[in-house]
Amino acid sequence: MTHRPPSPYAPLRRPRRLSLPRSPRSPRSPRSPRSPRRSRLTRRGRFALLVGAVLALAAGITVPLLLTHDEPAVEQPRMLLVPEGWRAGQVYTAVDRMLGLPEGTARKAVSAPGTALPLPEAAGGNPEGYLFPATYPVLRATTPEGLLRFMVDTAGKRFGTGRIAEGAKAHGLSVYEAVTAASIVQAEADNPEDMAKVARVVHNRLARGMALQMDSTLNYALGRSTVDTTYEDTRTESPYNTYERKGLPPTPIGNPGDQALDAVIRPADGDWLYFVTVAPGDTRFTADYAAHQVNVAEFNANRSAARG
Repeated sequence: MTHRPPSPYAPLRRPRRLSLPRSPRSPRSPRSPRSPRRSRLTRRGRFALLVGAVLALAAGITVPLLLTHDEPAVEQPRMLLVPEGWRAGQVYTAVDRMLGLPEGTARKAVSAPGTALPLPEAAGGNPEGYLFPATYPVLRATTPEGLLRFMVDTAGKRFGTGRIAEGAKAHGLSVYEAVTAASIVQAEADNPEDMAKVARVVHNRLARGMALQMDSTLNYALGRSTVDTTYEDTRTESPYNTYERKGLPPTPIGNPGDQALDAVIRPADGDWLYFVTVAPGDTRFTADYAAHQVNVAEFNANRSAARG
């Protein structure tokens, strides 16, 4: 017979008393009338015991339920989505609205003495490009300072890897310059598949000492977003006017995501110097200026037809 250990939920058993050998001179009858009998519960007693057990069990269940009901509910966070390519101003507005604060509160928090955003020295205290696009949980206790700091800290971890530093260096860029180039790629590419080609155009133009001539940087200077650029626009006096000034703009022009930065450190192979999105999903890249002019003319014709 297999020995089974006693169950931890089984009632305790009283230890057996050792029986001494009976003396033949003092025999005891097992049915002696003087032997004490074990008390037996009456029907009423058994009923009372059963009721008491049920009440005890009910009390044991009810008390934890009451305690659980009285515990404070865990706050469910709200989610703030920061899309790729948003400018810092758009992020500030979204933060203010999410936290129910007056417009301009988040912008002021950036320069507040106690904020101290963990930005690279090259940023000069400007978080543009480092408000990393992602989805952030927001609670009632969340402050604009804490939320913006977390965004910048996230960007620092994403952009501060050895892979990014080595990839930027391979193209003669600092990490901050790579983030600036990525912000242009993020704004100019019509779709994610074109990012590596747009990045190659940026590298090719920088290598040849050509002005980037990007509408996205000019739009940033003018505080707008449009695909229509006039000759007068290209004469705007601004360090972000890459029609007039060579090289990268002084800061990022938006907040790029991982894919745009990856495109900058690993651009596609090609000799392209020009590109234009003729129609949605149809971006044409070329190294021939005459071919580019034909593409631009087609773009203008499509825009005129769309306006009716």
